[in-house]
Amino acid sequence: MRTIDLSPLYRSVVGFDRLADLLDSASTEAATGYPPYNIERTGENAYRIEIAVAGFKSEDLAIEVKENLLTVQGRKPANDETKRYLHRGLAERNFERRFQLADYVVVHDAQLANGLLSISLKRELPEALKPRRIEIGAPTATAAPLIEGEKAA
Repeated sequence: MRTIDLSPLYRSVVGFDRLADLLDSASTEAATGYPPYNIERTGENAYRIEIAVAGFKSEDLAIEVKENLLTVQGRKPANDETKRYLHRGLAERNFERRFQLADYVVVHDAQLANGLLSISLKRELPEALKPRRIEIGAPTATAAPLIEGEKAA
C-alpha cells in the first residue's frame, strides 16, 4: 500500500489540495533513483542540494526555477565514438530531477566540482513578513477639557 487517501482531509479543510499534489509527485520521483542526491541544511535558513553527475560537463546541465519548482536537467550529446567497453558502470543517460521549494526559498548559486553539482539555496523572507519590534510610546499630553463658556488659554 503506497498510496495515501486524503479524501477525509478534503471534507473539513480548504486549500490543501496542493498538499496532495506534492505527495503524489514526491512518490513518483522516489521511484527513479538516478542521479543520486543529498539535501543538506547548512544554516538556519540555508540549504544545499548535491547531485552526483559524474561524466557531465557544465554545458550538459541546465538548472531552472519556476513557481517554486527547481528543475535540474542533464543532457549528454550523442557519442559518435565507437568505444568497446568490457564493463560500463557509469550511467551517462539523460535525466531530469525536480525539487519542490518552499515559499521564499531562492537559488543563490550552483557549482560543479569533482562530479558533484552543488546548488545553494536560502530562505529570504520579505521585510513585511519578518518579525519587527513595536515601540510603546508615552501618551501625549492632552489639553484639559474646556468648560462650556470658557476660552482656551
